[in-house]
Amino acid sequence: DTPGHEAFTAMRARGAQVTDITILVVAADDGVMPQTLEAISHAKAAGVPIVVAINKIDKPEANPDRVKQQLIDAGLLVEEWGGDVVAVPISAKERIGIQELLENLLIVAEMEDLKADPNQPGVGVVIEAELDKSRGAVTTVLVHDGTLKLGDVVVVGNSYGKVKAMFSDTGKPVKKAGPAVPVEILGLSAVPQAGDSLTVVASEKVARDRVEKQMNATRRDSSAESVSLSNLYEQVSAGHIKELAVVLKTDVQGSIEPIKKSLEQLGTEEVKVRVIHSGSGHITESDVMLAHASLGIIVGFNTAAEPGAQRLAEIEKVNIRFYDIIYNLQDDVSKALKGMLEPQKVEVVGGQAEIRAVFGAKKDQIAGCYVIDGKISRNDSVRVKRKGEIVTTTAVAGLKRFKDDVREVASGYECGVSLKDFTAFEVGDILEFFRIEEVK
Repeated sequence: DTPGHEAFTAMRARGAQVTDITILVVAADDGVMPQTLEAISHAKAAGVPIVVAINKIDKPEANPDRVKQQLIDAGLLVEEWGGDVVAVPISAKERIGIQELLENLLIVAEMEDLKADPNQPGVGVVIEAELDKSRGAVTTVLVHDGTLKLGDVVVVGNSYGKVKAMFSDTGKPVKKAGPAVPVEILGLSAVPQAGDSLTVVASEKVARDRVEKQMNATRRDSSAESVSLSNLYEQVSAGHIKELAVVLKTDVQGSIEPIKKSLEQLGTEEVKVRVIHSGSGHITESDVMLAHASLGIIVGFNTAAEPGAQRLAEIEKVNIRFYDIIYNLQDDVSKALKGMLEPQKVEVVGGQAEIRAVFGAKKDQIAGCYVIDGKISRNDSVRVKRKGEIVTTTAVAGLKRFKDDVREVASGYECGVSLKDFTAFEVGDILEFFRIEEVK
């Protein structure tokens, strides 16, 4: 939950990278804002589960259902509408729904098997670090696992040292910090970088040796720190990367989906192409920060970069490519992935739904379905099966939960389905949803 100003971009990126579960706070009156979309992208790039807290439900203008629809547009389908994202309506001011939010966090933590052992040596990550004239390197660390103690010898990125002093978040001296506790430590040989890992080691000699090895490895692998289309094949061949992360910006919203789809279809077994964030408008510093954090590139289609973003990209060595013809973009990425095999098309069955009721007039019928297996999607193709025989194969025309259009529905939920050029539904029919995927 951060302000929308560009200055908070780094905070959102760093927060997503160091957390176990992201609680995405969305106001029920304002809805999904640009900084909300950015936070979602950072959380997805970091690979952490998202729990949505729809706040301010006590306000008269609150509209939680509108927020849920906006979340669907942002790629998050809430559980009650057939997805797997937990969304809890709350009021922080009136203390409504807080207990339910905490209970859901525990459920997600259990599902993710999030555990920590305070009896083990401390492991953590750097949140902030600075050089103080009187105290030396001052490092704020969040302990992830184990317990960090006063006097421990630690390796933090390319720095090391004995923990000479520790302070709590209120500035009080402490002797130890367990899992999920932030502390400020003194005693490192140099100022580490935000995002560096902290580990406790046996002695200062072990620490020195480890840092020396890391620095040698860093020098050898320095080329892996900056990914571009021109060096992509070398990076893949050397085993430095297995995924090309792309931040996509276009002039209009309508260009995003076809470009995104065409790019992601170019991936191979050796390297996947994944669009981690997309939007319309100029390329911003926020886009550069996300690409840098994800070791990715930025693609601009019929758009430009803001001056600040261009300067930041040069500093952070983030590759920005501009195009005005989609085929040129596809061709460049294909050439960057040279050596890939011809993709083989295979059918993947996503899920099955049973028709339990039929609604509407004959020419405009909707099948009331219950998803009995897997997950069904609006983008899937569909086989209609009756008593084991295929009646027809077609595509989805519409997918609804109650009165709302949805992108997908998971097993155990009811939904309404309409198909292209087919309305002769019968109760008991099985709808088999499938898609054709390209694999190597």
